[in-house]
Amino acid sequence: RKPSHPQLEAFIKHMSKGSAAQMDGSLSSLPHFPSHSLCEMGELTQTGVVQHLRNGQLLREVYINKHKLLPGDWTAKQLYLETTGKSRTLQSALALLYTFLPDFDWKKINMRHQWSTIFCSGSCDCPMRNHYLEEEQRRQYSLRVKNNNLEKIYVDMAKIVGIPTRQLRASNPIDSLLCYFCHNVSFPCTKAGCIGMEHFKVIKKHQLEDERERQEKKLYFFYALLATHPLLNQTVNRLQRIAEGKKEEVFVLYSAHDVTLSPVLSALGITEARFPRFAARLVFELWQDGKRPKEHFIRILYNGADVTFQTSFCKDHYKRSSKPMCPLEKFVNFVKRDMFLIFNSTSYYDACHRRAL
Repeated sequence: RKPSHPQLEAFIKHMSKGSAAQMDGSLSSLPHFPSHSLCEMGELTQTGVVQHLRNGQLLREVYINKHKLLPGDWTAKQLYLETTGKSRTLQSALALLYTFLPDFDWKKINMRHQWSTIFCSGSCDCPMRNHYLEEEQRRQYSLRVKNNNLEKIYVDMAKIVGIPTRQLRASNPIDSLLCYFCHNVSFPCTKAGCIGMEHFKVIKKHQLEDERERQEKKLYFFYALLATHPLLNQTVNRLQRIAEGKKEEVFVLYSAHDVTLSPVLSALGITEARFPRFAARLVFELWQDGKRPKEHFIRILYNGADVTFQTSFCKDHYKRSSKPMCPLEKFVNFVKRDMFLIFNSTSYYDACHRRAL
């Protein structure tokens, strides 16, 4: 299909030449840009590509143009890139990198494959994480079946699209409906009728109620702490090495999913963050004090807004400090020690294998 946005043409042209990139395992067989004439389930759309091209531009303006994070002759060693094995996450990463990098050179792109959506790498064995996830799913289901209005809407929608109600209920149609909504496309119609805004509103209202109850019941929070520790621990270790002056990557990109981002936000204590929208981005920045080079700070941004002092580990610091950032050791202590206190544990392994609270 002819590109519908001026930025897409140059991007697609460049993506067609991508044979020199290093791609882990199955990533090499995935397309570098959406090339089907009709979108299939779970694929990135042209609009999605443009969102990530814009993300890359925004990050470039700050980190490259202003702070000179990467020089024009950057090397592959200065980047760490990782994505799950879905075409949409690989394509999202490439679109962002295309506008972010000073010069997008395929030979310097080394994309690692992450098989787990929670990016737990070699630390995925955690029985208690699975326990809390199952409990949370039971809570979700029970809230859903209590809502008569929602059940009527599911029955009605299932009839329209010609599938069993239980199948529609299990697939949680909010994902598909948001796709129509965000692309300004009318909802599906069949001989049996049309899906309309009244269906969307009831499902969206239920989602907001679910978010409220989720925070009150804390099961998801327990799951989030155990699910995200491996990824946060990796991040902290990398920040510490850079603070110690070791040569590390200066830009790290994980291209992930809403089910990756949501637990990270919950674990950090950023309760005001809503369910991640399309092309959402979470950024961890490391800063150094110009006058005291040994002092390091972190700043956390969600979709461009500074959320550092919404985190559970830096809320109190904000009241006492004149600096607009959080000391790195606060984040280190949170990840290495405080994340386990709620489980009455001192390590990730212990928290993962201890009996339920």
